[in-house]
Amino acid sequence: MIQTLSTLAVTEPAPGLLLVTLNRPEVANAINTQCGRDLKTVFQGLENDFRPYRCVVITGAGERAFCAGGDLKERNTLDNEQWVLQHELFEAAFRYIINCPLPVIAAVNGAAYGGGLELVLACDFAYAAGTARFALTETSLGIMPGCGGTQALPRIVGERRAKELILSARAFSAQEALDWGIVNALSEPGKVLADTLAIAQRVADNAPLSVRQAKQSIHYGMQMDLRSGMMFEIEAYQRMVGSEDRLEGVKAFNERRKPQWKGR
Repeated sequence: MIQTLSTLAVTEPAPGLLLVTLNRPEVANAINTQCGRDLKTVFQGLENDFRPYRCVVITGAGERAFCAGGDLKERNTLDNEQWVLQHELFEAAFRYIINCPLPVIAAVNGAAYGGGLELVLACDFAYAAGTARFALTETSLGIMPGCGGTQALPRIVGERRAKELILSARAFSAQEALDWGIVNALSEPGKVLADTLAIAQRVADNAPLSVRQAKQSIHYGMQMDLRSGMMFEIEAYQRMVGSEDRLEGVKAFNERRKPQWKGR
């Protein structure tokens, strides 16, 4: 999975942790067509072969911006057909992120506007620098959120606040993002990546099969009524009863040692 991509830096800062950095700081890490391709390449690859990793962190290069959204300079050169094809690419990339078997955490190091905020919303949870700013600005540009913003944001902040933020296209602060549940914690300037990697390491230290099953149970259960969600949870739980990791976890607890997970 570690590979050279023109718009992303993909590294493994610790065993089992994959760090994906949007690497276009000269344009506030805006997503152009190639960046869409690169994101799709990475996360489609993880769908096909996630076992070498335990957790993924997404961040932006530099401290000014996490991601400014779509690259409007490039988009200014596209005709209608090219625009539609580009957006279909972005939609596919975001679907792979949302459906990633591994936990995906955003380290929001700066501004997250438009598709940048939608990228945050596509992750399982997020930490942010206290100086970060957020907005879904699409209605001020003659378009609308199209990579999950109108669906993910109201599920987090509620319908009425989501309508306010999307229809007005107004920016909001990191503290507001924390208060509304868009991000989970705020970090001091320059520390958000370290803080996010620390929580990612805690996730990675747990049984990988358990983490994956719990993620899927939460994700899909939230789309069901409570009774159906409980049934889905039990099915996910029962899959682990016969696993090597369940036996190892209980054995390690009783032997007062750190478990050695096998992911099976």
